[in-house]
Amino acid sequence: MHGFLSQALIITDENNFFGPSSEDEGSFKFTEIGANVSLRPHEDVLLAAQVLSRRAGDDGSDARPVLDYGVVDYQMLSDQKRTFGIQVGRFKNPFGFYNQTRDVAFTRPSILLPQSIYFDRTRSLALSGDGISLYHEERFNRGLLRTQIGFGQAQAGDDLRRTLRLDSIDGSLDPRESAIGQIRYEHDGGRIIAAISTASANARFDSSTPGLSDGDFFFKPWVFSLQYNQENWSLTGEYAWRNSGLEDFNNPAFNFDVTGESWYVQYTRRIDEDWQWLVRYDSLISNRDDTSGKEYEASGMGPAHSQFADDITLGLQWTPHPRLLLAGEYHHVDGTGWLPVQDNPDPSETSRRWNMLLFQLSLRF
Repeated sequence: MHGFLSQALIITDENNFFGPSSEDEGSFKFTEIGANVSLRPHEDVLLAAQVLSRRAGDDGSDARPVLDYGVVDYQMLSDQKRTFGIQVGRFKNPFGFYNQTRDVAFTRPSILLPQSIYFDRTRSLALSGDGISLYHEERFNRGLLRTQIGFGQAQAGDDLRRTLRLDSIDGSLDPRESAIGQIRYEHDGGRIIAAISTASANARFDSSTPGLSDGDFFFKPWVFSLQYNQENWSLTGEYAWRNSGLEDFNNPAFNFDVTGESWYVQYTRRIDEDWQWLVRYDSLISNRDDTSGKEYEASGMGPAHSQFADDITLGLQWTPHPRLLLAGEYHHVDGTGWLPVQDNPDPSETSRRWNMLLFQLSLRF
């Protein structure tokens, strides 16, 4: 059995992130509480589950405990050379380097992961899936090759519906058959790590609005990940190509098909066993055909700066005890491409350039 708790304070000079962060003393509405359990009734069978309560701004209604993951894991083959197994249930999606452990602060290099790839405003879509996941490990003299493929239904929570601006329309957004896969190679004990992730996530909006037909949502990303590790420092970079849209609505104003791209470069330095700092540049473009967002603004859909975000991050972590983590970080952001919609309901009132300070205390057992 394991558990964790994290509480953050967020302060911004403009815009809001996870609550009224630009007002008074800032926002304390970023809390993560989780507990997990695993047991092995047989040497080839593992049962594992985690319950998570997470509040991230808005009115706090999203803090209700939910099943983060819950799987029956059966290893059909496991020896010195290779492992092959299957997971059935709700499994964490193998997406980039950090998605499968993104809710545990001790596994993150910073309080916030690079928002251009690990969106918090639409996290439900990428977080986990309900279905079947197959995994394989092949061990070589100098490396390890891991492959994971999942089939089932992606999650389509309220955060996705808000981001698609479907929350004001009568109807429901329901998940449909989806797939995700990752190939990951670790060389020389993890000195070099490379991965390719891809997915096809789908959902259907069943309209209850007279005159509006049903429509379909699709999300098809590719993520390329590379990391180089030395004893005291790590250099990490990831690039994402994302195709997403809505289709089949009889009102063309709801349909869209855009391809965006994201990337970041991150340098992490371990000062000693207790201290670590990082510097990161993170870039998001919502539409490769309109990188500045000027066409988006000209169409009357919103401000140009809502279509991109460039983020310079400085972070520091201190672990005075293995069960305690204290962290702080500073963000200077140009653009609002990943601002949570629930905290900024009117995009025209947001500011293009803004700064953010975060402080977080995390415990685990």
